[in-house]
Amino acid sequence: MSYSTRGTTARVAALTTATVLVAGAALAVAPGAYAATVDVDYRCQTPIGPKSGVSPIGIKAAPDGSGYRLTMSFEKGVSSSPIELGKGAMNPSAVVKVGGADSGTVNVSGPPNDQPVPANTPIKISDLSGTYTPKATGKVTFTAGVLTIKALGTTTTCTPGNDPGPSLTLDVTAAGGSTGSTGSTTGGGAELPRTGPADDAVALGTLGGTVLLLGAGGVLWLGRRTRTR
Repeated sequence: MSYSTRGTTARVAALTTATVLVAGAALAVAPGAYAATVDVDYRCQTPIGPKSGVSPIGIKAAPDGSGYRLTMSFEKGVSSSPIELGKGAMNPSAVVKVGGADSGTVNVSGPPNDQPVPANTPIKISDLSGTYTPKATGKVTFTAGVLTIKALGTTTTCTPGNDPGPSLTLDVTAAGGSTGSTGSTTGGGAELPRTGPADDAVALGTLGGTVLLLGAGGVLWLGRRTRTR
């Protein structure tokens, strides 16, 4: 193997090692978070009698001031109407149950239907949003609760009948706490508060990665200087 080939191989190995170590440091200190799409079996009380429908439900969170903006999404329609619902005739809202380290509910709502809903067709619910402000610190769960559909002067109430599990779990810090550092999470781009040693670990991991990358750069520079002499 020529000197040039050995030098190139060494430089590639050094850069790869630095990249892997930086990535490993970031993954090691990532705060706990878990998001899942959960099937919810809605049992609906409608003006014309009971109906039911199963829809996979996802819940995401994004930073919003001292709290989070929750977005609840429905993959399938639930309930139906015996007559067509014209554009803008249906208004949905729901409750997200808060559990784990915190408790309570978050009211979420969305825009009216932007397209007519044909008669006897599962009603597709638009994304529903609302704001959650942490009252406690720790792992908090978010679970789909009661869905309400108002249309043409009537109200349909849909209650989960299968005791669904949480669609989202976040590590949060109570609003107004002494620390408010944030980091990334897997819950659809949300930023999670971190406190204590984790913050130091991030700084050390970043610094270590920078030093390693600079070291690799030094190898490249020295290699070029050696060949020119």
